[in-house]
Amino acid sequence: MNKNVLITGAAKRIGASCARILHSEGYNIILHYRSSKQAALAVFNELNDNRPDSVKLIQADLLKMDELEMLAKKAELAWGGLNVLVNNASAFYPQPIEEVLDENWDELVGCNLKAPFFLSQALTKTLINNKGCIVNVIDIHAERGLKGYPVYSISKAGLVALTKVLAKELGPKIRVNGVSPGAILWPENNSAEQDQTEILQRVALSRKGEPVDIAKAIRFLVVDASYITGQIITVDGGRTLFC
Repeated sequence: MNKNVLITGAAKRIGASCARILHSEGYNIILHYRSSKQAALAVFNELNDNRPDSVKLIQADLLKMDELEMLAKKAELAWGGLNVLVNNASAFYPQPIEEVLDENWDELVGCNLKAPFFLSQALTKTLINNKGCIVNVIDIHAERGLKGYPVYSISKAGLVALTKVLAKELGPKIRVNGVSPGAILWPENNSAEQDQTEILQRVALSRKGEPVDIAKAIRFLVVDASYITGQIITVDGGRTLFC
């Protein structure tokens, strides 16, 4: 049986951890990246050194439909079909509501919601043929919204809806679920120690998580959750227990 997975945004952080953990389960990896070429090559070489010809590297800008369709076609042809799609690629940056521009909306909603929809659509046939599944990486702020990040929060709330809608539309052939991370890695453009301390004071486990914590939840949904669909697993150390 084929065990092939496409992971978008797989060069770093959660995507790279997901690639490693599913690769250890025997999956072949189609590793997508947009601009982080060197990081993607490092993961590509690492995993192929461990198991030759088990990883393919594909660059694509998911905001461009022709490149998204090219990615889907290459993923469909690799190793004879696709079993798993992990929609992990995401755009994230602050934008006060009074400063939001049309291009900000297009970028955030395009990357976080439009691309997962059309990639899922493009891969439906091969996923049906292989009794596959889709896992979307969401965010705990999809539920309440993150102040200062209105369009990002809206896009992730839409991804929750997309997960549940696709579970209905594509069942029983394809399972569709989501993983919703809390404080896993601090944003690369935000290292304010006071902000981090205040966040961790509202986490029941009093520590941030690691990308591998999300990867393990994705692995569960892919490997061990044959009777779960339309669900969102929150992996946040208990952050959502607090207001």
